[in-house]
Amino acid sequence: MGAGIAQVAAMAGHPVRLLDAREGAAEQAISGIGLSFARLVGKGKLTAAHSHAAQARLLPASSLAELADSGLVIEAIVEDLTAKQDLLRTLEALLPADCLLASNTSSLSITAIAAVLKTPSRLAGLHFFNPVPSMALVEVISGLASDPQIIDRLQETALAWGKTPVRAPSTPGFIVNRVARPYYGEALRLLNEGATDSATLDAIFREAGGFRMGPFELMDLIGLDINLAVSQSVWAAFFNDPRYAPSPIQQEMVAAGFLGRKSGRGFYRYGQDAELRTPISVPARAMPPKPLIFADGALAKALGERLHERHLPFQAAGSSPDGRVAEAGGAVLYITDGRSASERAARKGVSNTVLVDLALDYDSATRLAIATAEQCSPAAAEAAAGLLQAAGFAVSPLADVPGLAVMRSVCMLANEAADAVYQQVCDARTVDLAMRLGTSYPLGPLAWAEAIGLKQVRRVLSNLAASYGEDRYRVSPLLARKVFSRKSFHA
Repeated sequence: MGAGIAQVAAMAGHPVRLLDAREGAAEQAISGIGLSFARLVGKGKLTAAHSHAAQARLLPASSLAELADSGLVIEAIVEDLTAKQDLLRTLEALLPADCLLASNTSSLSITAIAAVLKTPSRLAGLHFFNPVPSMALVEVISGLASDPQIIDRLQETALAWGKTPVRAPSTPGFIVNRVARPYYGEALRLLNEGATDSATLDAIFREAGGFRMGPFELMDLIGLDINLAVSQSVWAAFFNDPRYAPSPIQQEMVAAGFLGRKSGRGFYRYGQDAELRTPISVPARAMPPKPLIFADGALAKALGERLHERHLPFQAAGSSPDGRVAEAGGAVLYITDGRSASERAARKGVSNTVLVDLALDYDSATRLAIATAEQCSPAAAEAAAGLLQAAGFAVSPLADVPGLAVMRSVCMLANEAADAVYQQVCDARTVDLAMRLGTSYPLGPLAWAEAIGLKQVRRVLSNLAASYGEDRYRVSPLLARKVFSRKSFHA
């Protein structure tokens, strides 16, 4: 992270000194940055002259005293409050009064870090995202004592470095690490409940949800220890609110040293022991004769169009009074609403109920997850899978968990984003921008919620809360208010 920040600053024209507690680490980082510059030159994204000039601006430092003439010092050490306080307190005594101090902490309180300084107003947060050179977002975080002029100067600096800065107060997780918690938390809960395996869940999130990486491969990339530390920090900062509770699975893996790519093993194995990640899919089934496709909803529309493109016969129907998408071989297909398929089958009196998960775009999705009611006959379940396969979807079966995978996760992301806006962390435009740039989500969570329908999102969350009997799934007051007022978050 520190090397990435140094690279961006040097490319922007600043002389940069790198200091690391580990002997030789600063020199190693500068060499690594040189290789990055060479790759950029090779791709035509950087001229050789610019590369040489930027490389010449990078110098290793062997002691804090060598930083004494700096205009900006960015701390990017271990995510430990005491360690950061000790370092910044030492720096404050060495640096001139007009030198800006910034912490790259991802979740610790800027207010708490600054509290040990003689002049806490000179410290703010400048939170970059990995890999720093290619990630556009920077969160500019103000503690309670932060000087507004320093916040302005840091925002201007981030802009000058080609970044997109967003402002937030020093609240747990800031914007991105707070709102992103459900992406990991719900996936870990699904794994813990035996919904399916990690490779299948990752495939569902990529191929149906449109996410660049599934939650488990992303945790392996970040490092399970880092991801767990952020989860624990946010959870503790919110006084153990169940919405942010870490997972025992992740805790056990960290205890075992299974930290992801950097240790050679996490949810997957890497290096010589690397394994093929094959998602579970329903074996090929025959398309049921004369399926009935109803008129309402994105999935029904996509099914009809995809079957038509493949010259496969089906019957078109009007609107369904109970929201069914299709009928095929005795199966009745619905989009998940946060209840289990078994509950929905019992309440509707439709034994052969099959639930289909959310997709970002049913027209282009290549995989869908389904869950069947325990009352559903094997023949009906096979018919439902055969219909979806005939339309060109790989079908991943999940255990009958409420809300399936993508739907419950997206609704929880939207709910968390709504609460961040409600609690004045940022506005709706900022949270959507931050999540797209900071996590590469295909849509901002509030924009996605409006595409699904805010009423449907609220229904899914309410049904999850009823299914689990947990406060974890409580509906944000702002989301509820938008449903009742029929107003947009972005109006």
